[in-house]
Amino acid sequence: MKIIEGDIDAFVKSVSIGMEGALKFFEKDILSLRTGKASIALVDGIMVEVYGQFQRMREVAAISVPDARMIIISPWDKSVLPNIQKAISNSDLGLNPVPDGEVIRLQLPMMSTERREEIVKQLAKKTEDAKVQIRNIRKDFHNELKSAEKSKDISEDFAKILADKLQKNTDAWIEKVSMIAKKKESELRTV
Repeated sequence: MKIIEGDIDAFVKSVSIGMEGALKFFEKDILSLRTGKASIALVDGIMVEVYGQFQRMREVAAISVPDARMIIISPWDKSVLPNIQKAISNSDLGLNPVPDGEVIRLQLPMMSTERREEIVKQLAKKTEDAKVQIRNIRKDFHNELKSAEKSKDISEDFAKILADKLQKNTDAWIEKVSMIAKKKESELRTV
């Protein structure tokens, strides 16, 4: 991005676009963390080997949630049923896939306190990773600012204004990540 003297809005918009991308990735990433309720998001991203290639579960099967603790997976091609079963067994979900004719049933057991704590730890790691990603975006923009200031494309005063905006924007996006993480942790700890 070319930083232009006096164009605060373009700079802030560019920063926000980058940080919003990190937030959206984080939101999608934590969908797969189990909260005790069945959700399509738990399994739709699992990679299944089909015809010598790996594809997402949602690309090889219909996924439904008939009740709060059951997921049913109906493969488009019934011959891939064993591959789906293997992919679920190898995932870190800790679920036991049960083939039932032409579908696989996943019964979600009640989560133990110990398992909930493990998942909360996974959430904490993903949260920190998202915050680091946002800080890395800040660092990249800060480096661009310094470079533009050094090459006299922008004044020192304008660089300080943008640096302040950059920090405030970073703090706001990190706070959004924290709020989403707190909500998810609350869901995880609810029995």
